[in-house]
Amino acid sequence: MIKIREFKINDYDDVIKLWISSNLPFKPHGRDKYDKIEKEIKNDNSIFLIAEFEGKIIGSVFGTHDGRKGWINRLAISPYFQGKDLANKLCNNLENRFYNLGIEIIGCLIENWNEKSIKYFEKIGFTKHEDIIYFSKRNKIYI
Repeated sequence: MIKIREFKINDYDDVIKLWISSNLPFKPHGRDKYDKIEKEIKNDNSIFLIAEFEGKIIGSVFGTHDGRKGWINRLAISPYFQGKDLANKLCNNLENRFYNLGIEIIGCLIENWNEKSIKYFEKIGFTKHEDIIYFSKRNKIYI
């Protein structure tokens, strides 16, 4: 039976292995660094979930919000469990948690090369906005 639960920092190494096995790019010296994630999970605006099967982590989704809008991040599914509705279970759980907080708008940012994720989020009802240009600014400490 698959169990969805909140991420704990002692799950970090197994989640990184999941990201690698599912080809999810990550920044081990930046935003995905152990210390950064440990700090982030203590914030009230973070909802980090994992899926387990027989004690093994097989899926992850990290959500954050600003009190007005929620963001889906770091959705990863173990290759064996892809296409078996696990992504839907994780995303639905996260979306319901957002809605219970009064957050009615949920977004995600997907790089244009990631066709698999683009198709998935379109399939579950997200709207692709071709007219939005994304800007970011990085703190030079983390570059």
